[in-house]
Amino acid sequence: MIWCVEDDASTRDIEVYALQSTGFEAHGFADGTSFWEAIQKERPDLVVLDVMLPGTDGIELLRRMRASAGLRNIPVIMATAKGAEYDIIQGLDLGADYYLTKPFGVMELVSCVKAVLRRCKPKQPEHELKAGRLTVDIDKHTVTADGEDIVLTYKEFELLKLFLSNPGMAFTRDKLMEEVWGTDYMGETRTVDMHIRTLRQKLGSYGDMIKTVRGVGYRMEVKA
Repeated sequence: MIWCVEDDASTRDIEVYALQSTGFEAHGFADGTSFWEAIQKERPDLVVLDVMLPGTDGIELLRRMRASAGLRNIPVIMATAKGAEYDIIQGLDLGADYYLTKPFGVMELVSCVKAVLRRCKPKQPEHELKAGRLTVDIDKHTVTADGEDIVLTYKEFELLKLFLSNPGMAFTRDKLMEEVWGTDYMGETRTVDMHIRTLRQKLGSYGDMIKTVRGVGYRMEVKA
């Protein structure tokens, strides 16, 4: 269900009709008050939210949504007047997923809705992670490199899985401790260095992908 919050009746009707004619369920709201009352009872898949609304404006409604645990993950497309650069920046800073500048065409609206829904669709959990011929099978809890099995400890496996799930991302030692050992682990961060060293050794040439980030920690530069 797509909700369109727009005070201009003709614009709102066109938006709702365009979405419905392309296969979406859509519903319109003339003001922020009726929208806010409705969203307390039902959750739409996406909201097209006009900035200029009578009473509670779109920026304030977006702020409320992003502050609510139950509403913050609903995708929001902001509709702004031409040249309203401040509204655009403010909306994006508050967590709007996209913005459309009025006047916009109905097909532009439909295309934008489809793109944002596609981008915000929850990712399915990965069962296999790869970097070249290095493969981590999450379900089987196995690692192979160039077809050969590599035996890792539980912590080494979790480190490798974390790196491969976030290629190129730099992790501090404290963050690695938190993610792999848990927030209540009381050991020293040099434990991380020891595990990284043994992990690199076991991975052979693939161990070179784990880079030391001076003054920070580690990251994995994944080879194609």
